[in-house]
Amino acid sequence: MGNGYSELNDPIDQANRFQSQQDLRDRGDKEAQMADHDFVRSLEYGMPPVSGFGVSERFFAFLANKTVREAVLFPLLRPETNS
Repeated sequence: MGNGYSELNDPIDQANRFQSQQDLRDRGDKEAQMADHDFVRSLEYGMPPVSGFGVSERFFAFLANKTVREAVLFPLLRPETNS
């Protein structure tokens, strides 16, 4: 119903991951990420621990005893009403 996350804020670890991705890209993998040296440099200045918890519309649908379609706050397509 929800997912937790935390952000990677270790500049050395992040630089190594970017380098691995860049190596794949250099060998022809078009989907691999390019190294972002500015981001790593920003991490070196310091980034506090970051985490969070995301709750989806499924949780609200469960609490309200509604279908997921009824619980979506901003649906892509709304049914037409005859009012």
